[in-house]
Amino acid sequence: MDDEPNHPPEAGPPQLRIDKPSHIATLSLRRPAQRNSLTDDDLHALLDAIAQVDAEPAVRVLVLRADTTGQPRPVFSAGYHVGGFDQGDHGPQLFERVPEALERARPLTLCAMNGSVYGGATDLVLACDLRLALAGTELRMPACMLGLHYYPSGLRRYVNRLGLNLAKRAFFTGQALPVQLLADAAQLFEQVVDAAHFDAAVQQLATRLAGLAPLAAQATKQSLNEIAAGRYDEALLRRREAATMASADFAEGRAAFAARRPPRFSGR
Repeated sequence: MDDEPNHPPEAGPPQLRIDKPSHIATLSLRRPAQRNSLTDDDLHALLDAIAQVDAEPAVRVLVLRADTTGQPRPVFSAGYHVGGFDQGDHGPQLFERVPEALERARPLTLCAMNGSVYGGATDLVLACDLRLALAGTELRMPACMLGLHYYPSGLRRYVNRLGLNLAKRAFFTGQALPVQLLADAAQLFEQVVDAAHFDAAVQQLATRLAGLAPLAAQATKQSLNEIAAGRYDEALLRRREAATMASADFAEGRAAFAARRPPRFSGR
């Protein structure tokens, strides 16, 4: 993991790159020859990377994407490696911690789903705040076909993001769901973008998110996630509201609006 964003990743564990001037970090899956399937070492690397981002105040946006170099059809991730299920409760329990950490991450998170996604890796996509998808890709959840009851937080995200009917379709048919269907029926993706314009669309949206007032954006993210999970606490939300109203960022936002100039938020 390093701070240099200018060289392509090599195959191996997920890699975090932080561009502090842009306030954007990129976390990349890097096993294209294995369709970016996730080993326990990869899961630990993802948890470490999310913790590093959480501890770096300069990062306002975390982009999750995958290296699909050399794949005949791009695959963002084929999910958790099947051998991990032979490790008792360690592998699956470890996997669940990753989307949970991603959903709770301090920065706004953007999944650049530049390939199809299968199995448990679908929950990494759902755990992000916003998502872009590469046109022609798909999402498939075969848990019931394998004899597996999915873990509770993943089921919650499926219902929250897709709605009950599409969640049942995903689990009970085991069929691939095209991203365009998910965009149209569930508004899961901000955009479905062709390969020629995908990277530019990701950069444009990530830059827009990084330009938000971080205190307000991050507090609002927490509140929305708590409401969606049934943990609504009005007193806590009121405290967050008061904190942003007293912030230097709110003063700067009003001043920039009055002067018709872009705001320069400091995160204070």
